[in-house]
Amino acid sequence: MAKRVMLDGNEAASEALRLARIKVVSAYPVTPQTPISEKLADYVADGSLQAKYIRVESEHTAMAAAIGAQLTGVRAATATSSIGLALMHEICGAAAGLRIPIVMPVVNRSLAAPWSLWCDHQDAMVERDQGWMQLYAENCQEVLDLILIAYRTTEQNDVLLPVMVCLDGFFLSHTTEAIMLPEQAEVDAYLPPYINKNLRLDPDDPMFINALCPTSEFSEMRYQQQIGMKNAMRALPASMAEFAAQFGRSYDLIEAYRTDDAEAVLIGLGTMCGTMKYVVDKYRAAGRKVGMVKILSYRPFPVERLCAALENVPNIGVLDRSAGLGNIGGPVCTDVRAALSTYLPGRSASSFLAGLAGRDITPGTVSRAFDLLLAGEKFSKTFWMDTNTDAALTMRTAPATSAGQKEVL
Repeated sequence: MAKRVMLDGNEAASEALRLARIKVVSAYPVTPQTPISEKLADYVADGSLQAKYIRVESEHTAMAAAIGAQLTGVRAATATSSIGLALMHEICGAAAGLRIPIVMPVVNRSLAAPWSLWCDHQDAMVERDQGWMQLYAENCQEVLDLILIAYRTTEQNDVLLPVMVCLDGFFLSHTTEAIMLPEQAEVDAYLPPYINKNLRLDPDDPMFINALCPTSEFSEMRYQQQIGMKNAMRALPASMAEFAAQFGRSYDLIEAYRTDDAEAVLIGLGTMCGTMKYVVDKYRAAGRKVGMVKILSYRPFPVERLCAALENVPNIGVLDRSAGLGNIGGPVCTDVRAALSTYLPGRSASSFLAGLAGRDITPGTVSRAFDLLLAGEKFSKTFWMDTNTDAALTMRTAPATSAGQKEVL
């Protein structure tokens, strides 16, 4: 029987990995992920997790060790953040290309420079085309649940893609909430024992792993990964439905909130979505028809589900927590625009940016975006919502603009 407990996001991730019966932990600390590694060490020490704990010398080795362990036929786990994920980059590609179904919590944090310890989504966005699935959690309950759903999905024969379960650093990783913690027997009924279904390390049946691939085969192997992503688009909702039947909590690739008759809709990832819902309710109470969409599965990107939710919405905006430097919109907005142009020709979305390096996305920030959308404002380039552009330009000795925060870059 599930019990109600108080856990922060890092603890929820650790509990989910324990409940998944991981057998190897390859751990390296990095703020704000470190408590996950520490908690898993406690579980191994007190016997509540029967696993081998490997203290590696870097995040690069942490992923390499997890891949090696999983190739022997056990679930392996690691976790990371920010510069740690950047150091893993090479080996993350190996995990995806070898079709290793690892599930890894990623505690989102800015990348350097400037140096920062706080949250934005740049670290995961850099990895979005590596062949990993990416799921974004809004709250601590979702952190735990999505890790279990990720295991159920990725270990299916026709998927076999690693998964990042992303949680906003400090806003979620260090915030304590009441969540429902399932019993081990409940999780065992949902998540069967791991069986190695692809490449394997076996002295009695040796094989080459990650050998040099000739040009004649490389594209076909990449295409197999794309088919895995396509299959995940079917498998992920099925795993969510099975999760709802087992645990009573429902999830979907997206969450469309009060969008049916909305005149303006804002789209986002992670913890900002709770603030968006709060503002939507306030505007609705005042008779202003707005809604929001939370993208839970960023990879695979839920094109058809998203466009179905936006079909009758005249004003659409996307609030990114990653700048997408050099592009005309943030990374999530770019994907939304591509989806709209394909399935709803002639439609587009305005690009908003806020919340870099832990800057809070407040109700005021969200309200300002809604006001601009309701007024019919369109932004083809990124609107930097919470940035003092006058100060930014002055600090770099460039000519200051009188537009201030209205500057669109």
